[in-house]
Amino acid sequence: MIEEASKLLARSRFAIAFTGAGISAESGVPTFRGFNGLWKKHRPEELATPEAFRKDPHLVWSFYKWRMGLIMKARPNRAHYALAELEEMGILKAVITQNVDDLHREAGTKNLIELHGNIFRVRCTSCGYEENLKENGRLEEFLVQKDLPKCPNCDSLLRPDVVWFGEPLPRKALDEAFKLAEKADLVLVIGTSGVVYPAAYIPQIVRETGGKVIEVNPEESGITPIADVFLRCPAGEAMEKLMKRIKGLI
Repeated sequence: MIEEASKLLARSRFAIAFTGAGISAESGVPTFRGFNGLWKKHRPEELATPEAFRKDPHLVWSFYKWRMGLIMKARPNRAHYALAELEEMGILKAVITQNVDDLHREAGTKNLIELHGNIFRVRCTSCGYEENLKENGRLEEFLVQKDLPKCPNCDSLLRPDVVWFGEPLPRKALDEAFKLAEKADLVLVIGTSGVVYPAAYIPQIVRETGGKVIEVNPEESGITPIADVFLRCPAGEAMEKLMKRIKGLI
């Protein structure tokens, strides 16, 4: 299976990657729907909806600051670095991710589409203000603030710049992802449940337009039935093996 997947990748003209929470599990970022996922311990309607934020912004912000602190300590793993290297080699044209943890960017991926936002960004609930706390060096200071964060422009509440349950995906990011999927002759799907729509349409679009689907996952998912190659193993292990084979082919 590794041999077949590596040949398909090495020969592809326009490959893309589509990643979910499973790719970051090795980095210590908990998955949402996997074993011991975050929602096993918390009710999503209490923590990740616009209604929850309106009802109790203190509770929601305490949860997201906890998550920010947890993810801040995480580092990219072998799978993140492998995708960045595939991009540098010219094989991979883009990474489309459902993750908000920023690990793809930290690993060096340049053409990155974040369908669900970025946990280190905040945006105003009233005006167009947004800020990346990590890039601006304000993250640690932000995490210890006890008051609710306010917009410096209009004094309205700031919120995490992530997609909550019941909210649509950012139209620009989704349109770009779908256009890439239509052009792709191969999609490498890593660590996603394949049940969150409309993002889960991406591998289906590649398949419907004649492209190949390679899935990397320790367990079967909603993508497995349409996968041409299914690598049943953790992301880091699979990508390390793939990279060795690909370098031997080109």
